Amino acid sequence: MSGTLNPGSTRTRIKICGLTREADVDAAVEAGADAIGLVFYEKSPRAVTVERAAALARRLPPFVTPVGLFVNAAPAAIQAALDALPTLTLQFHGDESPEDCDRWARPYLRAARMAPGFDLLDFATRFSRAQAVLVDAFVDGYGGGGKVFDWSLLPPSVPSPVVLSGGLSAANVIDGVRQVRPWAVDVSSGVEAAKGLKDAVKIRQFCDAVREADRLKSA
Repeated sequence: MSGTLNPGSTRTRIKICGLTREADVDAAVEAGADAIGLVFYEKSPRAVTVERAAALARRLPPFVTPVGLFVNAAPAAIQAALDALPTLTLQFHGDESPEDCDRWARPYLRAARMAPGFDLLDFATRFSRAQAVLVDAFVDGYGGGGKVFDWSLLPPSVPSPVVLSGGLSAANVIDGVRQVRPWAVDVSSGVEAAKGLKDAVKIRQFCDAVREADRLKSA
């Protein structure tokens, strides 16, 4: 996401996930997003093909990163995405092991499904080569389902940059940034008009709210 990680920076990075249309990519870029998420999980209503993802990614200017979301994908599917999108950052949302993630020797995010009793410190240690750990709600199936989890479940000293996800929107992201102090935030359903169809106004409001949260936490 936007080149080398800088966890010490006071600016919260922004990822808009689940994009399927050119207009939504353009809206994310114009609003100041650092990364866009492209879903390669065919059971998702936001899924795109490799060809479609490559076409969307070609609209990105330098320093806005495409991120490919995978759930227990076959190695051939991941390789096809990497071949088509050379600057792709990987995001693993399934049951992938550290070896499954590390084998690609590419920057990646590892999703953690937060629930009472889940040991995030151990998880982050096992996935120590991840650029960041993305914390999401625990729901049946994969992905956070647009649900907010209890942010107090997060320990204070995670040994990796943290990406806060799960039911975020312009209405609650200020509280999330101020409470969790994540390196980045990730939003999908919170900026949609319908599943897979983003709302440019909601994207702008979300990005503005993140910047406001950064101003407040540094005040």
